[in-house]
Amino acid sequence: MISPSLIEQIRLANDIVEVIESYLPLKKSGGGFFALCPFHKEKTPSFYVNPQRQIFHCFGCHKGGNVFTFLMEYENLTFIEAVKQLAERVHIQIQFDAASIPQKREKDLLYEIHEQITQRWHNCLLNESSGEVAREYLKKRGVSEEAIKIFRLGYAPDLWDDTLNWGVSKGYSAEVLEKAGIVKKSDDNKKYYDKFRGRLIFPICDEQGKVIAFSGRTLVEGENTAKYLNSPETPIFIKSKIFYGLDKSKKAILNEKFAIICEGQLDLISCYMAGIRNVVAPQGTAFTHQHAAILKRYTDEAVLCFDSDDPGQEATIRAAPILFSNNIAVRVAVVPDPDDPDSFIKNYGAEKFKEIIQKANGFYDYFLERLCNLNNPATDKGKMTIIKEFGVALKRSNNAVIVDTYKNRLAGRLAVNPIAMEEELKKLPSQIQPGDFSEDTLQRKETSLNNDELWLLKIILQYEETVSILNEYLNTEWLQDDRIRKIIEKRLSTEIEWMGISQFIENFEEPELAGLITGIAIESESIPLPEKQVFDILLKLRNKFIEQKIVQIKMKLNNNAIDDNTRDELIYEKIKLDKQKKLSLEKIEK
Repeated sequence: MISPSLIEQIRLANDIVEVIESYLPLKKSGGGFFALCPFHKEKTPSFYVNPQRQIFHCFGCHKGGNVFTFLMEYENLTFIEAVKQLAERVHIQIQFDAASIPQKREKDLLYEIHEQITQRWHNCLLNESSGEVAREYLKKRGVSEEAIKIFRLGYAPDLWDDTLNWGVSKGYSAEVLEKAGIVKKSDDNKKYYDKFRGRLIFPICDEQGKVIAFSGRTLVEGENTAKYLNSPETPIFIKSKIFYGLDKSKKAILNEKFAIICEGQLDLISCYMAGIRNVVAPQGTAFTHQHAAILKRYTDEAVLCFDSDDPGQEATIRAAPILFSNNIAVRVAVVPDPDDPDSFIKNYGAEKFKEIIQKANGFYDYFLERLCNLNNPATDKGKMTIIKEFGVALKRSNNAVIVDTYKNRLAGRLAVNPIAMEEELKKLPSQIQPGDFSEDTLQRKETSLNNDELWLLKIILQYEETVSILNEYLNTEWLQDDRIRKIIEKRLSTEIEWMGISQFIENFEEPELAGLITGIAIESESIPLPEKQVFDILLKLRNKFIEQKIVQIKMKLNNNAIDDNTRDELIYEKIKLDKQKKLSLEKIEK
């Protein structure tokens, strides 16, 4: 559908470092860049990007490839979808044959609908009379017009069919609008109606800033009306993997070296507009392991700043172990009741809020204080409850330093002998939940690659002049590893024009083969006398192949049941192989 030359033009126009850096924070190291791998959980960065060869490789999970491969893996795209997205990034026009693409890709259609309805609702809030109720609400909440524009806030008219009619007028079917999550079907399945009608709209973006969902706040409180209404999960929106505001705050998080995690959209907007920009918010208070893994790409420390009410503080206690399990240090900032971050900043200013953040205690200090406030430490019952809950949390930290530090602090707070305290802690189960506090052990693949074959592949991928030697002398039967054989056969094929490693990867659909190639090619150290080394390796591979055949013949000769003619043929074949083993490469045919 797209010519190879145009694909190559698109690949060359998209520098792999720039593309990956829009998704991950990269750190310069020597001639390349490192990051925490987005494809598996790890503490030490093993994801490497080589700008010279325009490839990436993870030394942990062994994923690798070029700029197309990265997008395919990261955003779960097909090759053509990745090419199209990168073409749009650099403004290269792709002409598709209309007959070959009967309809738009579902994800593209959903992105398009979300962007267009965002514009529709944003204009309604800013300019239409129906948006007056939302403008008044935002004015009372102290949300500036600048903030409205930065976060593209909107208003969905309080009509049953405004969004439906808008979508149909744009050529979208009601079924597609329902899949996008902006209309719903009635209980009797007879007609569709607008999902977000009469609500203030907060567009939710992915890390690249594309609108993928909405959160709508009611402006008329009622018993049967949910305060917030969120988009359902769709092919482009998975709630547990999205932070509100991360597209705008990720650079500030990198610069500040910690992230503030707050509870709601208005909390985040207030922080951001007050100049506190290293802030994110999960969708509601449900904090997931996917959230922590995303955050780990940008920082090693988080400050939890949820609401001061009981639900907010319970959410804090649930989120902390998830962050710890991803090796993220946790502090807790408590805004004085009855304020939340939004109202506190409005009432007392940004500097006072910054002081709360700066003075935030470590999670275990906060948790011990909370337990002592909820349970009377002067009573036996209170002591037992505090020791049990705090002790379990300590053991779940899976950190000997934390345990040693805080068991003594706990003993001092409760006026208990430290030795007695240690004995009580030993009795407690760790009660570790799946994924909590314990880092998943990476199951590294055993490649079991033959060193000679691996070295041969490394040479021919780096030195084009050695390809002719292999074409003349290599018998691919000498290669024992199917993966290496397949790569070398493709490299020697006359049907493929060699244009470098990054382009060569595109010839392999199997991720394992792409990862094997990048693992070999990611480092560009020079190899002395490559042509001589190729001859030496070929000779070793040939002789090993011959030796294996001789062993097989000897095993057959040990069988007393074979007839004399077969025995004579086997002996003749063995003599022939013994002679071949003594010959140089040039005197043996493939």
